[in-house]
Amino acid sequence: MSGKRIGLGAHPLADPRAEVWVRQSAIIDNGKVERYSTRLTLDVTPALRTRLKLAAFAPGVTMAKILREVLKQQATS
Repeated sequence: MSGKRIGLGAHPLADPRAEVWVRQSAIIDNGKVERYSTRLTLDVTPALRTRLKLAAFAPGVTMAKILREVLKQQATS
């Protein structure tokens, strides 16, 4: 790796058609959410990662399960 950073540029303006398309696919789901998953990359500090691991270890669950629950709660509020 060269260590060279590549700028991604500004975020595109909101496209109402794209938002409708994304929401429509969520509605037409047909139960696929329970069978399939997609990967989400999230950058956190090492300290937060440690806290998440400890929070998951106590009840004997995975960090992924804890984060899925938190994200689910935030997505429905």
